[in-house]
Amino acid sequence: MVKGKVIVVGAGVAGLVSALELARAGYEVQVFERQEAPGGKVRQVHAGGRPVDSGPTVFTMRWVFERIFGDAGKVFADEVRLKPLSILARHAWNERDRLDLFASVEESADAIGAFAGPREAEGFRVFCSRARDVYQTLEEPFIRSPQPTPISLAFGAGLRGLGDLWRISPFTTLWSALGDHFQDARLRQLFGRYATYCGSSPFEAPATLMLVAHVEQDGVWIIEDGMHALAKSLEAVAQENGARFFYGAEVEEILTLAGRTSGVRLRSGDVIEAQNVIVNADSAAVAAGLFGPSVSSTVAQLRRDQRSLSAMTWTMNAQTSGFPLVRHNVFFSGNYQAEFDDIFRRSRLPREPTVYICAQDRNDDPSEFHDGRERLLVLVNAPATGDTDRFSGVEVAECEERTFALLTRLGLNVDRSGSDTVRTTPADFNALFPATGGALYGAASHGWMASFSRPGGKTRIPGLYLAGGSVHPGPGVPMAALSGWLAAAQLAVDLNSIRR
Repeated sequence: MVKGKVIVVGAGVAGLVSALELARAGYEVQVFERQEAPGGKVRQVHAGGRPVDSGPTVFTMRWVFERIFGDAGKVFADEVRLKPLSILARHAWNERDRLDLFASVEESADAIGAFAGPREAEGFRVFCSRARDVYQTLEEPFIRSPQPTPISLAFGAGLRGLGDLWRISPFTTLWSALGDHFQDARLRQLFGRYATYCGSSPFEAPATLMLVAHVEQDGVWIIEDGMHALAKSLEAVAQENGARFFYGAEVEEILTLAGRTSGVRLRSGDVIEAQNVIVNADSAAVAAGLFGPSVSSTVAQLRRDQRSLSAMTWTMNAQTSGFPLVRHNVFFSGNYQAEFDDIFRRSRLPREPTVYICAQDRNDDPSEFHDGRERLLVLVNAPATGDTDRFSGVEVAECEERTFALLTRLGLNVDRSGSDTVRTTPADFNALFPATGGALYGAASHGWMASFSRPGGKTRIPGLYLAGGSVHPGPGVPMAALSGWLAAAQLAVDLNSIRR
């Protein structure tokens, strides 16, 4: 027996999870996606005729998907082919200074000791312990909570837990907290990069983001068929449970009647009725009125200075030489503070960027790769101004030259002369994700209150729910999946029809 009808707007990871959860629970679920394939930010771009992951490239928090697939009667490892990484990332500061981080804490500590001395190795061990404490303190009352507040977090922690909350340094910046563990500026730069995982500056983001270190130490995997395979698997299992997907179908307006949702109007003019709608789109699009005036006030508009990072990316099929690439590689700028000042204070492309490369034909051992063209995603951080201050062709070309010149100085030669390259700017990201300016992570996590300012899954309009990386619990593939799970669970609780 069908329990009711739900429309999901958007087939990103959060929308796919919401659709799967509700379909298996007996709802009639229809998913409308304006693109021609599922995934949202988990997207593929073809370069030289080969598909290249051009969105998220790091897969962590496997337990989230094991639960989602397990609840649907599936074994996650049977549906999505995974391979664990032993080298989490390779880092370079110049042609000599290189450091690998490993899945093993002790192996990483040994590498840090050889790189920067025994004191720094011990600082790393203490840092990992602190990161674990942060994660364990926040997992239940914050990450898994539908819409936490500072008050709910404090009450949830209890008297003993208040000490734990204080020890995770919520009022200290990540950069400052890293100084407690590392004297070597290169290591502070390396671990400060975790702030960029949620589109933020390490000089303004809270120290609680050190929990990313624990998440990575808990496991990083490669999805062997590419990250997009995760979206396709979620879609397939949702379809098996009865969800229906409509691609190239853009929702132009969310309709309301008598104060609650009543359906959607497509750009084609078709009206589809439903009393419950989950919006898997950036919340900025809702606030900007892109889904109609009747729902825009449910989300506060972000100021431009509150936006998270955007990016300049080059999706390539190119020949490389020199540097021994592994799957994940980071080439650091010489002045980290100046890089983030350029982006967040001056709203310009960084004069000396840090460059991330995902080499998608490589795993842990560079010797396993044989000469030839390889698939690369090359990324530098950029300001989210793609809807207002579009960078000129000259500015974009200069950024590209600075990016690849840095790689050359640090030992990596990328032959761009015969490469097949697709470039994506903040303006291009804004076109893909309207009203964001190209921001890829929702609001920046600057200041201790920022994480509490993200919208929750439930809105003040009955029947309207939000999901995705711009809402709680935040950006990243597993967090987006959790937001979809939370939105579906809240909808079900409101209708008193799913037991959890």
